[in-house]
Order: sequence, then structure tokens, then C-alpha cells
Amino acid sequence: MQVGDEMIYAFFFLVGFGLSISGGISIILYLNFIPAGLDFIDYVLFVRNKIECYFLIVGIIMMSISMQKLSRYLSR
Repeated sequence: MQVGDEMIYAFFFLVGFGLSISGGISIILYLNFIPAGLDFIDYVLFVRNKIECYFLIVGIIMMSISMQKLSRYLSR
């Protein structure tokens, strides 16, 4: 690893954190459709089609990869 790599992984961790927060808030906000008459299955099918809800998964993956890389760097 080069000298600046830990900053790149820290940046990707923060971007992943922001994406996961954005996706999680979108999923929570769409829960308001359940009292409006949607069943839970309809809710899941609705959320599956929204791209902003996938930010949660992408963010968690980005954070986990960057944490693995940072822990390898910091364990030296």
C-alpha cells in the first residue's frame, strides 16, 4: 500500500456511510404507504423498484470493503 491509500479507503467509507443512510431513510419513508392501504408484500415489491432504496445495500458493501482494507493497513 502506498502512503495515501488509507485516505482513499476512509473516503470510500464515508461515501458508503452516506449512501447507506440515504437508502435507509428512503426505505423508512416509504413505510408511510402501508397505512395508506398497501400490504407488506406490496410494500416490498414497491421498494424493490426504487433505485434509491438500493443505496442501503451499496453503502453497506462499500463500508465493509473499506473497513477490511483499513484494518489491514492499521494492523501493520
